[in-house]
Amino acid sequence: MFGSKKIKSSKIDTLVGQGVEVTGDVKFQGGLHLDGTIKGNVITADDAEGSVLVVSDRGRIEGDVHVAYAVINGEVAGNVYASEKLELSAHARISGNVEYNLLEMASGAEINGTMLHNADAVKRQVPKLEKEETPANVHHLDDTVAAQS
Repeated sequence: MFGSKKIKSSKIDTLVGQGVEVTGDVKFQGGLHLDGTIKGNVITADDAEGSVLVVSDRGRIEGDVHVAYAVINGEVAGNVYASEKLELSAHARISGNVEYNLLEMASGAEINGTMLHNADAVKRQVPKLEKEETPANVHHLDDTVAAQS
């Protein structure tokens, strides 16, 4: 956009078309183009350093995004972690925190959350806390319900 490094081109291996709704986490490698809705987290596979997520103006994600490269022109209701580069086009709407290494943001894009530049960003995975690994200050809903009974 401004002559800066462009996102490495990657072929689109996966397409979620308009009118399609996926419920659950999506783990991908290569390229993922989203015109539909994903209700879950979107994560690149462990060995997919060059993977690219493209969310069109019709695309929507309700969950966290953990990728190396992303081009967003739709909506994300969740946190976005881009370890390499994040491009936000004019219609991008993010309701959540954003952590990035390089950021390119067009006029009109919105972020409703905090932004954190992290030059040493490592690809993050969604933490999977087992009950015995849960910190003392985190409570499970079923524990709370059982305590109230």
